[in-house]
Amino acid sequence: MSHPHIEYPKHAPEAYQQLLRLSHQLHKGGLGQRLLELLFLRLSQINGCVFCMDLHSTSLRKAGVDQRTLDTLPGWRESPLFDARERAALAWAEALNALGARPLPEHALEAVRAHFDEREVSELAFAVGTIRAFNMLSVGLRKPLPAA
Repeated sequence: MSHPHIEYPKHAPEAYQQLLRLSHQLHKGGLGQRLLELLFLRLSQINGCVFCMDLHSTSLRKAGVDQRTLDTLPGWRESPLFDARERAALAWAEALNALGARPLPEHALEAVRAHFDEREVSELAFAVGTIRAFNMLSVGLRKPLPAA
């Protein structure tokens, strides 16, 4: 399906570069590529960003994550393929991503702090904000899915 799109990297290059820098900084942080990319993929699924889904699933496959793990990500609560730390991060990310539609559950911060230190929780929150920004840009300005 083809839609007219706005090439936001071209029309707002400084802002786009800052967002890319934030993403690169998060990848250098303490969360690890697998966890960060799982969060990016899961929130992109929820937010309906096809471009980002393609990007992050490809990144995870290149990093050695098997297809079965990717296939069960939407059902991570029931899948045995995600450890307790990943589950805590995914729950926290989904709760933050839903702000505006519903309030943050009272136990959400305490639950994620059981598995992550304050720096990591902060990085998780920045990761949610970063992928939400990319999702909003890509969906709102109709970034096309690249050719296979």
